[in-house]
This record gives sequence, structure tokens and C-alpha cells, in this order.
Amino acid sequence: MRYDPFLYRYPSGRNVVYASRGMAATSDPLAAGAGVDILKKGGNAVDAAIAAAAVLTVVEPMSNGLGSDALALVWHEGKLRGINACGPAPLSYGIDAFAKRGMGKIPTYGWGASTVPGAPGMWAELSSRMGRLSLADTLAPAIEYARGGFAVPVNISRLWKRTIKTFAGLGGETHAGWFETFCPGGRAPEPGEIFRLPAMSLTLEAIAETSARSFYTGETARKIVDFSRATGGFFSEDDFASFRPEWVEPISINYKGFDVWEIPPNSQGIVALMALGLMRDFDFSGHDDPAVIHKQIEAVKISFADAKRYVADPRFAKVPVDETLSGEYLARRRSEIGNDAALRNHGDPYSGGTVYLCTADGEGNMVSYIQSNFRGTGAGVVPPGTGVSLNNRALCFELDPGHPNALEGGKRPYNTIIPGFITKGGEPIGPFGVMGAYMQPQGHLQVVMNCVDFGMNPQEALDAPRWQWTGGMDVSFEPGFNGGVIQKLERMGHSVSIAADPYEFGRGEIIWKTGSGTFAGAAEPRADGCVSAW
Repeated sequence: MRYDPFLYRYPSGRNVVYASRGMAATSDPLAAGAGVDILKKGGNAVDAAIAAAAVLTVVEPMSNGLGSDALALVWHEGKLRGINACGPAPLSYGIDAFAKRGMGKIPTYGWGASTVPGAPGMWAELSSRMGRLSLADTLAPAIEYARGGFAVPVNISRLWKRTIKTFAGLGGETHAGWFETFCPGGRAPEPGEIFRLPAMSLTLEAIAETSARSFYTGETARKIVDFSRATGGFFSEDDFASFRPEWVEPISINYKGFDVWEIPPNSQGIVALMALGLMRDFDFSGHDDPAVIHKQIEAVKISFADAKRYVADPRFAKVPVDETLSGEYLARRRSEIGNDAALRNHGDPYSGGTVYLCTADGEGNMVSYIQSNFRGTGAGVVPPGTGVSLNNRALCFELDPGHPNALEGGKRPYNTIIPGFITKGGEPIGPFGVMGAYMQPQGHLQVVMNCVDFGMNPQEALDAPRWQWTGGMDVSFEPGFNGGVIQKLERMGHSVSIAADPYEFGRGEIIWKTGSGTFAGAAEPRADGCVSAW
């Protein structure tokens, strides 16, 4: 039977999925299934999240990989905990080091774009601290898919084709490994085609057997560092050996009776919290009211202006988290939002390509997890024999030496990935997230308001059409908004465009705990994912 797997002429409705014993919601069905399989083998939500995350490095290689960074919020034993596994820049990195090499900017691809991978360290830390099964058990599904192959999903095939076009100009020894790994036949795989990653399976096996020590102090680390030295990179053995995930205290804001939680800086989660804080004293008539959307857009602009000025690695710079989220400062910034669109500058608070997944188990544990190579597949560098696709997260640094987020060796850059979590009265409602670079806090704002203000169920909250502020006065909208809304926003001064590609507007998942003690899950219609229930 012949058909076009990329063509969908009619809307398709998804229902909320319910479960009583456990749930995994991811952007790929194989990852969701692996998470629930681990629950059935006696694992908890943490084990399920690790299993799903590892599978996603295999089946969504255009979004993340073994070279990713990662963040998570974990509800465990009655408390919400945060963990930051965003790797730092190599110690030899720096503005002066770039200048000596004649590099006037941070390159999009190649060694100058990569920071230390954090995802494998995250898996090992979560497994040893909170998991019930061994890391070998939880990584087994990913190893099998890498070795035996997996059927490529529709959206991943589309992204694969796009990435190969983008990388067409990359050449030389530095990038040869990427093409050998992901483009062995000179093309992207078609939907439904089987693809295998044998080198990646071996690296995953070593991570499983050594609790990731092989990745940071063993053979995998040596392969990455040796290739870096041979091809003009920055990495040393110390960069990998010194890496440790960091447990952090989540930050939050109360939005109309619900506490919304994010990871603190260097993550940009504070953008979502600040935008919600700016919106909470406004009255709303509905999701499609131009006045509501206008205020959301202006709140996002203000929040990004502050974040891009102040968010950095708190080990290197003072980040004004408490000041930025204070009621006094938010009120001052809220007063700047009028009836017309405006360019936004940062205030002074001192004066007053990614994958997301979530899991839950019958014992009350819940995980909000995200990992990313940043720009799609990352730096386009795969050291031979590893299957490790390195990230290009260093693009988030600034080259102004006076900026808090200035490029510096051993420092973590501003990070776009943000897992979300909601509680009420000290009890968990559940994890949620919307992946997609700078769309993420905008997606968090829209999803939270869809649920809290507009009474949407979790699936409807993800299905609803979205907008994205893209800089200056420019706002991109999905086609689902009616023409009257768009025209009104244009009259208010917004420069509006319609984008047909749903990938631009983020991809998310949600798991809410119900009043009956069961779970309600939803998966993003803009991705290949699903909710797997038990």
C-alpha cells in the first residue's frame, strides 16, 4: 500500500490517557514503552525516566544524544528535588583562547561549540541515589535499540533530512564521524526504515557496566579527548574527570494557588516564572482573546530581557533570582505593559534541537526530565568508535567579558532546557514540559495558563495553538488562530507571521495526578510521542 507518511489532511483528536500504577509520556513511543516496561520489572519513576531518556538518545538522534546536557525535577519521598547535569566549557576555553586562534565568535559547529556532556552522569547519579534497579537494567532497552535497530518515526525522519541539508557544507576529519554514524548511505532514513547505531550500543554498554565511569574517566573519555587533540579541539582529561551533576534547590512562583517550579540558573526556567508572575494579576476572558495574547507576549519579552542580561552560572556570577521574582519588582515591570507592543530592555532587579519526558509510579514518585544537544543534533562532531554526538551548548555564552554569562573555561553557559513541575498545598500535581530552545519558557507560560486560567485538560492544553516571540516585535503564530485575532494583534503593533511547521512551537508532555489518586497523561501532537500507561 502506498501513502505519504508526511501528509495529514485532517485533524486528529487525542484523548487524555489515564493509569493507576504508572505512566511514561515521551516524544517517542519506543521511549514511553521502555519507561513502562521498567516499571513493570520493579523499577520506580526514576528508573523509568532513565530508561526513556537513554532510549531517546538512540531513537531521536537529531534532538539529543550521549553528548547532551540534562536537567530534572524529581518528586521523591514527599519532596521536590532538582538536579543540574549541564556540563561546563572545557578548562582551556575562554575569550583569550578564542582570540589566539583567530575566532571572533563562537562557532555553530565543531569543537568550539561543545561543552562537557552531562546526560550519562545524570543517569548514573539518579540511579544510585533514587533508583531501584541497576543502571544496566535501565539502559538495556536503549542498548537493544542501538544494536538491533529501530523503526524511524515520521518527525525524526523529517528532522534527519533537514539536518543533513544543514550539515552539507561541513567537511574534514572533525565532522567525518557524524556522517559515518548518522548518514552512512549518504541520506536520511525514511519513516519506518530500520536504523542501527552499533558504536553507540557499545558506549551505552560501557556506561551501564561502569555506572558512567567509562564515559568520564575511562575508554570513552579517552577517545573523545584524543580525537579533540588530533583535530584542534579544546577538551582534556580533566574536563571529563572533574564533572559531577549538581543537586540544586528548585525555584518557584505561586500562580493563582498553584506553585510552579523550575530549575534555577544557569537554566532559563526563571523566564517562565517571571512571565507567570507578570500575568497573575491580570484578568482574562479566554485563550483566543487578543488582549490576553498581547499581555503574554509582552510578559515574555520583559522576562527574556532580564534573563539574557542576568542569567549565568551562579558559581561565577551573582544571579538575582529572589530579586527578579519579588512582588515589588514584578509589579514595577508589570506596570510597563500597556495596550501596544513595545521593544523591551532589561530592568534593574538589584534596585528593589531537545527532548522532554515525564514519568510517574504508584508509590508517588514523579519525574520531569529534559536533555538536549541544543541546535538539533549538536556540534556535528562524533568521535570515532563512540556514537557520542557532542552538543553545541557553548553557543549560549556571551563574548562580552563584562557580561555575567561571558565565555570562560569551567563555566556553564546560559541553558535553554527547562523541566517544569506543579504542586498545590505542598502536594504534587505533576510534571510538565515543552521542549524547543527559546520556545520553552513561552510554552510553559501558555500550557500553565491553558490549564489554570482556561480550564483545559492536559491534552487540550498541549493541542491548543501556540505563538512564539522570536525577537524584536516579531511573533510567529500557528495556523490554528483565527484571522481576527491576528489582525487585532497587528493593529496593536506586533509584527505577525504564520508558520506552518509545528516543530517551531515546541513539543511537550504532561502527567497530572488526579483526585482519585490515578494519573492523567498527555502527549504532544506536534511530535511522534505517546503516553504509555500501566
